[in-house]
Amino acid sequence: MRKKILFMALCLLSQWALAQKDAPKWVEKSKRAVFSVVTYDANNKLLNTGNGFFVSEDGVALSDYTLFKGAARAEVINFEGKQMPVKVIMGANNMCDVVKFRVDLGKKSAVALKIAAVVPAKDAQAVMLPYSTKKEFACTMGKVEEVNNLSGPHKYFKLAMAMKDKQVSCPVLNADGEVFGLVQKDASNDATHCYAISAPYANELSIGAIEFSNSDLNSIGIKKALPAKEDQALIALFMASSQLKADGYLSLLNDFVEQFPNSTDGYIRRANFYAANYSDADHLKLSEEDLDKALKMADKKEDVLYNRSSVIYEVALRGKEVAYKDWNFDKALQEIQKAEAINPLPVYTQHEGNIYFAMANYAKAFECFQKVNQSNISSAQTFYSAAKAKEMMNGDLGEIIALLDSAVGKYAAPYPKEAAPYLSERAMIKSQKGLDKEAVADFDLYYQTMGGNVSAMFYYLREQSNYKSKNFKRAIEDIQKAVTLDSTNKDYLAEYGAVNLRVARYDEAIKNLKGALAIDPKFAACYRLIGFCQLQQGKKNEACENFNKAKELGDEAVLPIIEKNCK
Repeated sequence: MRKKILFMALCLLSQWALAQKDAPKWVEKSKRAVFSVVTYDANNKLLNTGNGFFVSEDGVALSDYTLFKGAARAEVINFEGKQMPVKVIMGANNMCDVVKFRVDLGKKSAVALKIAAVVPAKDAQAVMLPYSTKKEFACTMGKVEEVNNLSGPHKYFKLAMAMKDKQVSCPVLNADGEVFGLVQKDASNDATHCYAISAPYANELSIGAIEFSNSDLNSIGIKKALPAKEDQALIALFMASSQLKADGYLSLLNDFVEQFPNSTDGYIRRANFYAANYSDADHLKLSEEDLDKALKMADKKEDVLYNRSSVIYEVALRGKEVAYKDWNFDKALQEIQKAEAINPLPVYTQHEGNIYFAMANYAKAFECFQKVNQSNISSAQTFYSAAKAKEMMNGDLGEIIALLDSAVGKYAAPYPKEAAPYLSERAMIKSQKGLDKEAVADFDLYYQTMGGNVSAMFYYLREQSNYKSKNFKRAIEDIQKAVTLDSTNKDYLAEYGAVNLRVARYDEAIKNLKGALAIDPKFAACYRLIGFCQLQQGKKNEACENFNKAKELGDEAVLPIIEKNCK
């Protein structure tokens, strides 16, 4: 046993001595590309330490995914002992245990290894460069023992050389000093061999729009790099908007503007972000500056004018809470009308209508919405907008119902959930017009569309239409469900009492009405209704007491009842 251990030690010693004596000339420079990596968790506690190396002078580097998993931040320590933060993650693969990232080099450039263009053959020379800050430097030399398929043209290598635990993710180079592999962890405890994954494969890792929500990437808390193509980067921005906190998303917007300085989309999105998330003049000024930049460089000025108007409109909607220069509805209107003067698109007209509606100029708003309804972008929403404007003008209920018919008509039965608001609105307008049976039919369609997932208010509204159409059985069922869902609502309890009174269920009615009075002892109408129940039960004295209580609380409807029954 002692002889076997001695033999292995001599093999390792011969490997080490060979490295010292016969190291290629390029090793002295190439070793400067290797660095140490330190990762930290969200509480800024040390998470892992390991190795990595630069593959481009502007700070792109490779390492192992395990080192970065769960990390909130990371830094590298180069051959000079200088610490530099990891700026962004550029790609990751948990299965292959590789990660690509960019280091913030400041104003300097990195010594980088050249990626090998040719896959090394079996028995080719291999040189592993460990991280070191010392002048005396020992690389490990060996040979490629096996070449196995990995993905496409990329390979996985078994190397005839020893590896220490602290050498994971060190680069493996060919005889010409080009990196072809990253050393990986080996669970076999083979003291004379190690394994390496293709460096070209790791270097090709990237983040596309779909990969931006990749679980491997999201297991790393460090900011992700945007895709290299603008259209993919825009999709990634959209996906990130619902995943990141405000500061993280703003940082990504800044990256987009830096990466695509001639894209108006970046400036417009950042302007919208400032205006939506801040109310102080400093941030609104930043929003204005971004909109100015976008307008200056845009080929289609009308699109930027539309977005400028939209930003100003959203700020104006917030009222006195936010005040910046002349950013009001009048200013928003001026901007959208400039856009329409260049290109009168229906979407601009729709926005103009929204502004007029916010200004309470409902006639102008209705005019705009009706223009859109005659265009190729008419939708349920545009007909609904016209209906609401007509309603605010106290317009004819029949015309309003016709507009809502057009809104509902944009969908086919059985209706999707998107149609539910229009069915509900049409039901309520029909009820106002006295078309209670038709209103109930729309309420029923709404119920079906929502799959029965409705509120107490829904049952209360449908009950009133059922009551007015003299369907008392359904009216009682509906108001009972409303009270079950919200037993603390005095109006529901009072209505429950009124319906029970209508069908001569006097004891039940009194119980419901007293429940409402327990919530609000000054609910005058309840005393009147209780008195009416008692009058029907022959309890005239008790009834008159309740009638007089209603009178004391200001219920004028009870006066003729007192005049008739309590003299």
